[in-house]
Amino acid sequence: MAKDTVSLGKVQLEIMQVLWEDGEATARRITEKLSQSRAIAHSTVQTLLRKMEAKGAVTHDVRDGVFVFRPLSEQNEIARSAARDVLTRVFGGSVSGLVSHLLKHESVSEDELQRLRRLIDEAEPGGKP
Repeated sequence: MAKDTVSLGKVQLEIMQVLWEDGEATARRITEKLSQSRAIAHSTVQTLLRKMEAKGAVTHDVRDGVFVFRPLSEQNEIARSAARDVLTRVFGGSVSGLVSHLLKHESVSEDELQRLRRLIDEAEPGGKP
């Protein structure tokens, strides 16, 4: 059975990144890690974790009276859902519109361009594997 996709906001994705990197973490540990790059209140992290748990993105165990959170969604599942959402909402489902926008407005290295060319070649019918 296919798992429902989970939609997460920017800070929720940052929380997920901590959990994917560490495997599990307390809300305090997540707050500490996020605080290295932004000001964020511990209560905000706790609230977001409760919302994420309600969405099915994370779960928790209680150890010595402390909630320890772990991800239920894999990074590639969330990335696929977020990409599909942007593709649909912003670019009307047009892959070429999305790629065109990225090529025009983002810095793309020669190495990335070569990888894109290979991906296009592989995606074409009869393309190289």
